[in-house]
Amino acid sequence: MNRSPALMTAPSPNSDPFAIDWGEPDDVPPACKVVLINPYELGRQSFNLAAPAALLKAAGFDVACLDLSLQKLDPAVLHGATLIALHLGMHTATRIAIAALPKIRELAPQAQLAMYGLYAPMNAALLHELGIDSLIGGEYEPELVALAERLRNGEHPSHNHVSVPLAKVEFITPDRSDLPRLTRYAHLILPDGGKKVVGFTETTRGCKHLCRHCPVVPVYQGKFRPVQMDVVLADIEQQVVAGAEHISFGDPDFFNGPTHALRILDAMYQSFPNLSFDATIKIQHLLDHADLLPTLRDTGCLFITSAVEAVDDAILEHLDKHHTRADFERALRLCREHGIFLAPTFVPFTPWTTLDGYLDLLRELLRLKLVQAMPPVQLAIRLLVPQGSYLLNLAGFAERLQPFDQTLLGYPWQHADPRVDALQQQIMTTAMQQEDAPRGAAFKAIWQLAHDAAGLPAPTLEHADFGETIARLSEPWYCCAEPTDQQLQSF
Repeated sequence: MNRSPALMTAPSPNSDPFAIDWGEPDDVPPACKVVLINPYELGRQSFNLAAPAALLKAAGFDVACLDLSLQKLDPAVLHGATLIALHLGMHTATRIAIAALPKIRELAPQAQLAMYGLYAPMNAALLHELGIDSLIGGEYEPELVALAERLRNGEHPSHNHVSVPLAKVEFITPDRSDLPRLTRYAHLILPDGGKKVVGFTETTRGCKHLCRHCPVVPVYQGKFRPVQMDVVLADIEQQVVAGAEHISFGDPDFFNGPTHALRILDAMYQSFPNLSFDATIKIQHLLDHADLLPTLRDTGCLFITSAVEAVDDAILEHLDKHHTRADFERALRLCREHGIFLAPTFVPFTPWTTLDGYLDLLRELLRLKLVQAMPPVQLAIRLLVPQGSYLLNLAGFAERLQPFDQTLLGYPWQHADPRVDALQQQIMTTAMQQEDAPRGAAFKAIWQLAHDAAGLPAPTLEHADFGETIARLSEPWYCCAEPTDQQLQSF
């Protein structure tokens, strides 16, 4: 990005961080500058900043990127921006973006503000109320470029515009040059304590499944779109050059297009045989494509994240997950047989959760020796019901909900048994306090809390087998969790 020396002047350590030297009066900023902001993306270097940055630069725009998980709202970066676009890829990111809006307006009052990503159209009414005119979901890149071009031509964007394009995007190699270096992001922690630098890319967007609680579903409605193979491979290569030793594939489901995925893995392995990777794959897909697990292992797969969500078949039916408790156990066994770790994720607290059901989940994790595979926060997640959620189509579900809460960005609900809500709050507090503690110790604390809530004596875990330590990313937070105070203060 071309900036004048005056704009690159950094404040001294003892000065006001916002007291920037803007240069001489005739130091005119670029005619059309676009700033892309990523509030939060699971501690990874964002494909969703790098991909649109490349297309905007190719269209002749001066582009700057800010990642609020690692950077502050720098006045020097925001100065002179014609368009500022924030990526809302998940609930946590949306909450942070909304909290950051006053500071963004203060630092760049002249800029047009837009938001893009899954949560932009889902929260259209609120975001329009907050003064955001342009909201783009789905395959957003072409419309983001078109918006910047209209502003460059002196046109005014449509008032309260919402767009959800799903046409295939012709990507070019993502431009990561303006993002913090990979070593500052989440890293891979190996079972022996070793670490690897992690790169992040996507091979597909959307999902062909319709799980009722999933935020992808209201936007893509059962569709998915591939990222061209040559673009994915070029993106992987540039991250390897930048130091990546492991690639985390960010697709909602890596096996939405298994042929596409395998072609990419084969080419990646041929070029970088020592590169490991992880991916997210649905339990149903692991069973349907069990014959592909050896290929995943042989091309470097260390672990698979799978949204198991529950071990209660009735709850799984409510969520329309298309798998059962038995299916989960079978998929776990298949992964272990082929030397791949399975990292299940859960939404333990729902309106249908009971104290007995929660204890059953804990016992199941013990029986399957999965305690070491579970970040403590995963045992505290509470079901979020955002605007447009397919859960609202479930008979009788809407009656359980309170009116939409603009602060929470969802429909609040209270459990019929207040002990369940109280337990969730206790476990979330414990999970946050013991985030850096050994997972076994955190599980013991949660085990005791759950038994206390049910009025039952807690069986001893003195000789319990918590299972094998698995490879994992150092960022333990998940997209469906509430943001922490620290994240909300990041900007």
